[in-house]
Amino acid sequence: CTVIFTRLATRDLHKPISILFCNLAVSDLFTSFSGFWISMLFITNPDITIFGSQDMLAPYALYTTSILSTIYNLVSIGIERYLAVAESMRTRFRVARSHSIAVVSVNWLLAFSLGCLPLLGWHCLPAGSSTSVLYSPFCVNYLVFVTLPNVAVAFLVPLFTYLRIIIILRKRKLRMQACGQAAGTYRSAETQVARTSISIWLLALASYAPFFAGVVFDATNQRCHTDLYPGVYIFRNCTAILITLTCLGNPLLYTLSLRELGAKLKALRCLSPGRLRACAV
Repeated sequence: CTVIFTRLATRDLHKPISILFCNLAVSDLFTSFSGFWISMLFITNPDITIFGSQDMLAPYALYTTSILSTIYNLVSIGIERYLAVAESMRTRFRVARSHSIAVVSVNWLLAFSLGCLPLLGWHCLPAGSSTSVLYSPFCVNYLVFVTLPNVAVAFLVPLFTYLRIIIILRKRKLRMQACGQAAGTYRSAETQVARTSISIWLLALASYAPFFAGVVFDATNQRCHTDLYPGVYIFRNCTAILITLTCLGNPLLYTLSLRELGAKLKALRCLSPGRLRACAV
């Protein structure tokens, strides 16, 4: 919420990439909200989160939609960063605000289309042979259908874009050094991109890899819920915690550092005329 408020209230942050950053924060907010909804259902009636119920379809659908939207936003940010530094033939392709708005709309449309399929009938109520053990009443074939292609997109596309960014920046730095020009700016940019991309991979690996492992376990498991209680559900809860930590880490990695965020909030507090002189001091 802090990132969203800061992005909307600060005029100099209304840029195409800022729209993607703000939308990423919205996706993380929905993920946290749906996770809190599922947690409250677990506290009030733990059995429905284990054996499945009609009441779990809506929160799980929102949870799936939010995760898919987050994945698509991360991919979009990686592509936008690549287009920002890559040269296409003689000119550089510039991403306009209209492009970012269109990408955000497509991301949410695709996320809702895939995430709400269980609400449209693709579920296992009453319980059937393909019921998910971890995420009842979802079907295993639905989880596999949603997870496998999106995992491939979430890892392969950013891998290509960030590696290409690093290669392009390195070539430009070497070209400038050959011409006798200072390359400090490019060296700093290359280091920053490399550090950010490594952080992206570590955070994605720590949070979404266990979720993917849970789906694979669901697809290969042949035992019933009671045989796996409670260990497999502790693993499921830990996976949800890791995804929530990703929601906390994304704004810091892609948007603002803590120091910059504090400076922006301080600037917003200084907008009133009575505080301008004090803030200047």
